[in-house]
Amino acid sequence: MLYSTATPAEKRKQLRERLASGELVRFPGAFNPLSARLIERKGFEGVYISGAVLAADLGLPDIGLTTLTEVAGRGAQIARMTELPAIIDADTGFGEPMNAARTIQELENAGLAGCHIEDQINPKRCGHLDGKAVVDEDTAIKRVRAAVDARRDPDFLIMARTDIRAADGLDAAIDRAKALVDAGADAIFPEAMRTLEEFEAVANAVDVPILANMTEFGKSELFPVDALRDAGVRIVIWPVSLLRIAMGAAGRTLDTLNDEGHLTSKLGEMQHRADLYDLIDYEHYNHFDTSVFNFTIERDGTKE
Repeated sequence: MLYSTATPAEKRKQLRERLASGELVRFPGAFNPLSARLIERKGFEGVYISGAVLAADLGLPDIGLTTLTEVAGRGAQIARMTELPAIIDADTGFGEPMNAARTIQELENAGLAGCHIEDQINPKRCGHLDGKAVVDEDTAIKRVRAAVDARRDPDFLIMARTDIRAADGLDAAIDRAKALVDAGADAIFPEAMRTLEEFEAVANAVDVPILANMTEFGKSELFPVDALRDAGVRIVIWPVSLLRIAMGAAGRTLDTLNDEGHLTSKLGEMQHRADLYDLIDYEHYNHFDTSVFNFTIERDGTKE
């Protein structure tokens, strides 16, 4: 009821312990607080909050137009609704190294378990599009060092994302990953790897967990979790998948409404009111006020 019972510190510690054990953790992307609760209900280990999704939620492209305030605020709304650790996309740190430092403290305050900061230039673009450009190694290192120095909770996970694979190849990505680990990164996010062998090469080159981005319609094949685990990956994200599914369903539903004038044929595809109320824990609000939950819900002629 209301918000999660686990504190941000407890969630961060839980994530750290799982990664230290060598376990692979799965982080589907939540596009709002309610979907984060559904991710938890379905038994996943964490929640991912995508910068592309946050931008799309505002009707914007993923080119660095969102602000730290918008990202931290939405991250807080999502993180506080689940017992799971939530990690968030912090783009390039929202400016210079000092901005990256402030970003970390704002995300700590928002209750996130971790974030990743990337080495693209500003304005950035989606990691699976062509034409990306990255900053020089010194600038990338300064961003990570500033983030690490600003951290107050040592369990807050600071990941370094590198997009250099698309620009300069795998060897450059491995070299950049090593430099970012030396700068203090707790994990490496090698963006747009093309094969399992590339993931494995990065994992073998560094002594921190690596993250695999299984986004649809991108540069990487959609590898199954077991194959990624065998390649040495320890964190897997599906950043935009739930939003894509939801928007696809919304489009088809609006087409049906145009064509048929009603949505009777779509009822079987909808989340039932009873399931929604169960997910938001409606009945337990009765502990505060008996006038809040004083009804029953019928499903297929039977009362819930």
